[in-house]
Amino acid sequence: MSRLCSSRFERAARQLGWTRIAGIDEAGRGALFGPVVAAAVILNPRRRIVGLDDSKKLAAERRVELAERIREHAMAWAVAEIDAQRIDAWNIYQASRQAMASALQQLAIAPDYLLIDAMQLDVLIEQKCLIKGDTRSVSIAAASILAKTHRDARMEAWDAIYPQYGLARHKGYATADHLQALREHGPSPLHRYSFAPVRECTCWAAGATQASLPLS
Repeated sequence: MSRLCSSRFERAARQLGWTRIAGIDEAGRGALFGPVVAAAVILNPRRRIVGLDDSKKLAAERRVELAERIREHAMAWAVAEIDAQRIDAWNIYQASRQAMASALQQLAIAPDYLLIDAMQLDVLIEQKCLIKGDTRSVSIAAASILAKTHRDARMEAWDAIYPQYGLARHKGYATADHLQALREHGPSPLHRYSFAPVRECTCWAAGATQASLPLS
């Protein structure tokens, strides 16, 4: 099987009679900070967008360029977020599914077929789950690009509010400098407290604070 991102799954669906095919993907599932973001995209088969691929394989500038073209040329698109508090309440898997379902519901055109990256949704729409779908389907790749660029922009905005964490650099993921900032400053209100690295840094910061208090 070819590893190139292509429209073969979309063509196969159209041959079966489906006409409004939505790709769905998420970004930020493994991050320690901020929301998980999902996007849904119905591409226009008559307006091909060259260069669609897994957002993780693309340079940031290229992702931004492609995101603009997707928004301009797609038949419909939508982006949805699930915040850190709900991630902590539900778990990241359920939060990712909820973000995907929310993006789907916001589409201006109701799809009749879904291509989803490694997930099944509880909706009454014919769907196909594709492992590593963002590298195999142009519709899922388009969704991954919109989700990633939306979330990256949010991280850059929050970097101005929480500059101590370096969010613009690592986008909330568990890099060495992010973990060091968590140990030094403790987590912000937008960190995911149910994630082990945040929990551990919370306990470490609390212990350091207690140790620094003067004895009575």
